[in-house]
Amino acid sequence: MAKQLFILSFIIFLIGCQNKSANVVEINSDSILNIQFSEGFTIEYFSDYKRVTVINPWKDNTIYARYYLVKEKRTPTPKDGHKIQIPLKSIGTASGTHFEFLHLIGELQSITGVCTINKIFNNNILEKYNNNEIIDMGDPFSLNIEKVQMLQPNAVMVSGFNQEDPSSKRLIENGIPVIFNNEWMETSLLARAEWIKFIASFYNKEKIADSIFIEIRNSYNTNKIKIKNLKKKPTIMVGGNFKGTWYMPGGKSYMARLIKDAGGDYFHKNDTTSGSLPLNFEQVLNNFRDADCWIASPANSLEKLINIDERHGLFNAAKKKAVYNFNKRITDTGGNDFWESGIAHPDIILADMMKVFHPELMKNHEFFYVNKLE
Repeated sequence: MAKQLFILSFIIFLIGCQNKSANVVEINSDSILNIQFSEGFTIEYFSDYKRVTVINPWKDNTIYARYYLVKEKRTPTPKDGHKIQIPLKSIGTASGTHFEFLHLIGELQSITGVCTINKIFNNNILEKYNNNEIIDMGDPFSLNIEKVQMLQPNAVMVSGFNQEDPSSKRLIENGIPVIFNNEWMETSLLARAEWIKFIASFYNKEKIADSIFIEIRNSYNTNKIKIKNLKKKPTIMVGGNFKGTWYMPGGKSYMARLIKDAGGDYFHKNDTTSGSLPLNFEQVLNNFRDADCWIASPANSLEKLINIDERHGLFNAAKKKAVYNFNKRITDTGGNDFWESGIAHPDIILADMMKVFHPELMKNHEFFYVNKLE
């Protein structure tokens, strides 16, 4: 609601300021793309360009990045953003979460650069890399600037963070547009999936993206409604002990929302944190010892789970062998499709979770991303 009021106020301001001598571009009546769940971006349409705004998730009511998308490079645009000529023909992507969105809108072939190739699952990307059609731009947190400069993509898409990114700064200084994609900061899976519209705007494919998202949303909600009247909800624990710290999702995180939508009960559901909660083992054992299910396990088998830390065997979920991870689709080198195509398919992830929590409701569903530990 706050975002809609902000946009409406801006439109009223523009209309009120117009006069014959002012160089103001009039906004068309159908000028704002409908964004239903995501809070991280807006797309507005002007007569000569599109304005795509990335909202800062770390500072309320501030702008993280702004882009003016034009058909012709010579088109004049305001100075408060970066001008990018579209549709993009080539793009470097620093995160595997961008792949499936590009695939769904028919633009996967535009990817010419990726990061950390050994952590990629997508077979098409791997094949193109092996055929020297795609380069590895290096670590996503420290891009190989020289390689990217040689590649000369139309733009590089990266994840934004709450700190200055030296690599992105250098690319911009060298004339390579950087597109900041903050889908990972959204607090629900549907909100993350809606960033397909953001990516599509750089290819003039918003209508296609919108129709795809509507199908995803409807599929998600069709399953979600099945747990509406359930009285009994299993208690859920998440993650694992990593170097002395157990990172649990905060109560406002997308994982906590997923547990709720799938009909699970989560101890930290009333927490107001959107990120992770760093806990010690004793806190987790105290709060989750009797949990019914354990998801996002750090191991691929019960034996390995106990080998990581024998205290894992103290949890009820481990004793009853109700432990699951998201590693069903994974490469030998660690590329995990849950972190790639899963971003664009929250409906499938929800169905998997419902199969874990309420198998009686999902008898015809086969796990796609989820794997049960044996």
